Amino acid sequence: MEEEKLLAILRLQKSKAIGDILAKKLIANVGNVEQIFKEKSSILEKINGIGNHVLKHLFDKENIILAENELAYIKKNNIAYSYFLEEDYPENLQNCIDSPILFFKDGNINFKNNKIISIVGTRNMSSYGRDFTNNLIEELAQHKPIIVSGFAYGVDICAHKAAIKNNLQTIAVLAHGFEQIYPKVHKKYINQVNENGGFITEFWSEEQPLRENFLKRNRIVAGISKATIIIESADKGGSLVTADIANSYDRDVFALPGRSTDIYSKGCNNLIKNNKATLLTSTLDIVEMLNWDLKEKPKKPIQKELFISLNSDEQKIYDYLQKNGKELLDIIAIECNIPLYQLSSILLQMELKGITKPLPGKMFEIL
Repeated sequence: MEEEKLLAILRLQKSKAIGDILAKKLIANVGNVEQIFKEKSSILEKINGIGNHVLKHLFDKENIILAENELAYIKKNNIAYSYFLEEDYPENLQNCIDSPILFFKDGNINFKNNKIISIVGTRNMSSYGRDFTNNLIEELAQHKPIIVSGFAYGVDICAHKAAIKNNLQTIAVLAHGFEQIYPKVHKKYINQVNENGGFITEFWSEEQPLRENFLKRNRIVAGISKATIIIESADKGGSLVTADIANSYDRDVFALPGRSTDIYSKGCNNLIKNNKATLLTSTLDIVEMLNWDLKEKPKKPIQKELFISLNSDEQKIYDYLQKNGKELLDIIAIECNIPLYQLSSILLQMELKGITKPLPGKMFEIL
C-alpha cells in the first residue's frame, strides 16, 4: 500500500467523532480514502452525518502529526495490516457494517480458512468449563478450524492453549496496541500464538488496555467468526456482550449450560433460556449447525439461466461485480453512477432474476 493511502487511513482512524461506519460512508461517497482530505468542505458537508463538528476533527492538524508518527512506527517495526477494501481482509469481518477500516496483525495468520469460531467466557473458569473446552477443541481438530479469543484469563487463554496443543491456528484479538501485552503474565504464550496463528488489533501501538477498548474489541471477536461459543459466564460480563454482538451480525451463538446454582453458568443459562444461544452439549452440535462434514460433499454446479435480458443499468452493475467481486452498496452506486434509491430497487430485481445475491453489511455479489 502506498504511504499516502496508509497515512490517510490513519488520519481517518484518529479523527474523533468519526467511527468506522461513518468512515466507510465517507470513503464510499468520495471515492477513495486519500480524496477525503483533498475534498472541499462544502462537498463533504453534503454527505449525511457530516457536519461542522465532524469536519473540525477530520481536518485537525494534530491528527496529521499523530498519523505520521504511527506510520513511522509501522514502517520501523514492519507491522502488517489489513484494510477493509482489500482482499486480505477477512470475509466474515468485512460483512460487518461497523468492522474496523484498518487493523494490525502479527504472526502467521491465514484468513482463507473459513472455519472460524470464537470461544470466550469468564476469567473465573471452573474445572467443568476447562475440561469441556479442552475436549471440544480436541474433537473439533479434525475439522481444522481457526480458534479465536481475547487472550484474557480463564476461558480465553484456555482456548488458545488447547488450539496450540492440537496444532490449530489460533487468533488473539487484543484490546490495546502492540507495544505491550495484557495480561503481562501471558507474555510467555506470545511466541506459541505467533507460530500457530497470531495477534490482531485495531488499536495503535501505544494504546492502553482501557475498559472501553475491551468492549470495542468484542465486536471483532464476534464478527470475524462463523460462530461464537460462550463457555461460562456470570449473569453479567463481556462474553455476554460478545454474544449480543454476534446475534446482531446474524451469526450462530452457542452456550454451555450449567447448574442453576453455579454463578458462572447463569449467563449461559440465560442466553439459552432467552433463545439467544443454542444449547451446546457436544462437538456434534457445532458440526451440524455450521454444516461441517469430514467427507466434503461435492458441490453441485449451479447452472445459470441462459439469455437473461438485462437493461443498461443492470448490465452495468453485472459487469462491475463480475470484475470486482462482492462490493458495498454505496461503492456500487458511486462506481456505476446510479443513485442509491434507484440502485436498491435494481439490485432487488436482479436478485429475483437469480443474478445477484445480498450479503450482510450491505454487500452484494453476482451468482
